[in-house]
Amino acid sequence: MGKAEFLTPKAIANRIKSKGLQKLRWYCQMCQKQCRDENGFKCHCLSESHQRQLLLASEDPQQFMDYFSIEFRNDFLELLRRRFGTKRVHNNIIYNEYISNREHVHMNATQWETLTDFTKWLGREGYCKVDETPKGWYMQYIDRDPETIRRMEEQEKRKKQDLDDEERSAKFIEDQVRRGKAGKEEEAPVYTELKRENEEEKVVFNLNKGSSSSATSSSKSSVLGPSALKLPSGVPAGKRKEAQHASAESRDKKKKSALQEIIALEEEKKKASRTDYWLQPEIVVKIITKKLGEKYYKKKAVVNEVVDKYTAVVRVIGSGDKLKLDQTHLETVIPAPGKRVLILNGGYRGNTAILDSINEKKFCATVIIDSGLSKSHKLEGVQYEDISKLA
Repeated sequence: MGKAEFLTPKAIANRIKSKGLQKLRWYCQMCQKQCRDENGFKCHCLSESHQRQLLLASEDPQQFMDYFSIEFRNDFLELLRRRFGTKRVHNNIIYNEYISNREHVHMNATQWETLTDFTKWLGREGYCKVDETPKGWYMQYIDRDPETIRRMEEQEKRKKQDLDDEERSAKFIEDQVRRGKAGKEEEAPVYTELKRENEEEKVVFNLNKGSSSSATSSSKSSVLGPSALKLPSGVPAGKRKEAQHASAESRDKKKKSALQEIIALEEEKKKASRTDYWLQPEIVVKIITKKLGEKYYKKKAVVNEVVDKYTAVVRVIGSGDKLKLDQTHLETVIPAPGKRVLILNGGYRGNTAILDSINEKKFCATVIIDSGLSKSHKLEGVQYEDISKLA
């Protein structure tokens, strides 16, 4: 029987059916394909692509179940965080919204059999606060998002930067005074009796001299600056200049050390940005699984599309066959020096580079970045699995 024409009632009905959710019994989780009826599902199970996916799954079934479980958990928590935030909500409400997406991962492909088991597991692992009521299980999301933590750290940095020069200098003076007092033992004041040696002598107060002396003392203190608080009045001027020079050098050292700390933190962040997935479009990879037969073993292919973080659709070089493979069945390809490569992991992920040299003993390479803000930056000791040849 031929295919229905475009505006016939049957074609319209078929399009309406394809938009909504279909029966779960006719859904293939391995191929992520929804069939419309029993006959379509049977034809799909006998197809070559489905048989190929079953061969890959039989190699390590637990790996695929863990992958589906992680994807189900991440999508479920992302919907809970984005839709409800930290509000307390019934778990069935969230699940109904989750399964309204046609491309969702079904629970029967994960390690949890029921929604109640999944809710209890979220409570035990600390992702949510869960409690049971006569109406069912309720959950409340615990926000530990790295983006939120990063925003809080940026706000704290901004507050520190907002301190003006006066506050910094005042704080510096207070620290110097406290250190000066800590280095000396406080002498207790000695009270003596006031005695006049000559009773006929008159007491004279010269207010002008006092004001001038106070003015000169204030001007001296302003010229000497906060570092003079550490030195007693009897210290010569030469030593005072040496002390000021030493304090200026110590401040410069502190500034340099702070800059070095910032650079070190940035390098640590770039090192910590490594992930367990590395697939990128338009790179050349090598098929290393024997489950597909000798026809594809050790063959090179080009990544056409990354379906998710760990799976890619590749096109075999030469034959042109398209395969859907997990990243565990692929490995990177290292070209000859002078060729262009793509950085797949670390802080410079996504940048193109020129392969400068290869160290076969340490299984690493040296590359020169030729794109982005770090252009012309030289990276040494890059592992083989972190770079791959560009198609």
